Amino acid sequence: MQLPHGKKIYFASDFHFGIPNHAASIARERRVCNWLDQVSKDAAQIYLVGDMFDTWFEYKNVVPKGYTRFLGKLAALTDAGMHIEAFTGNHDLWMKDYFITELNIPVHHHPIQRTFNGKKFFIGHGDGLGPGDNGYKVLKKVLRSPVSQWMYRRLHPDTGVGLAGWFSRLGPKHTAETEEKEPFLGVEKEWLVQFCLQTLEVEYFDYFIFGHRHLAMEFPLPQNSLYVNLGDWLRYDSYGEFDGEQMRLKYYKP
Repeated sequence: MQLPHGKKIYFASDFHFGIPNHAASIARERRVCNWLDQVSKDAAQIYLVGDMFDTWFEYKNVVPKGYTRFLGKLAALTDAGMHIEAFTGNHDLWMKDYFITELNIPVHHHPIQRTFNGKKFFIGHGDGLGPGDNGYKVLKKVLRSPVSQWMYRRLHPDTGVGLAGWFSRLGPKHTAETEEKEPFLGVEKEWLVQFCLQTLEVEYFDYFIFGHRHLAMEFPLPQNSLYVNLGDWLRYDSYGEFDGEQMRLKYYKP
């Protein structure tokens, strides 16, 4: 894709709507909607790179209540012709067809590759990539299993969504909005950095775009490649912007 003159591509992830409480989630939802209003003025495409919701589980005829402002904003943008794509994360991997049916937004369950203005992008939430984290990789296979999801849907939605929400809040970095930042663990221990390095040995990408780690950072890689972690909207209000020439990490300021 060649971007039209003056148009940009935007990336954001890890809104985690629903935590730590209703009031904080609503305030964050309003910030995200205001950001969407702002970037839609010059956006050619918008990518929402996973963990939009801290808990999301779609039943055949039921989805979790709430998130009205966010879903309404997405519907208004796509109705006006905006191209938006979404990804599942480790907190909302149970998405099915609601987004494509109601919002005309395709949902990716695996990383994708795109080329914009001759620049190659590798885009994904980031969970389960790279070495290590073997326990989660096994759990992810179980949770993604159609059999497991069919069995879980036998639970009443109040029980199923409530139980999923309880489990999701056990993670320390998802318990509350805080000024504490996730530390960078070093090249050897950062699995997404290792994934980028391993991938570059086989195929070149100009940019690797991930969420998941809750790190707002740009990390230089060999061969002038760049790993961008989109951070989150619990601590940073950060997002990625590609202007046709360069990819930058930015921070939303109302």
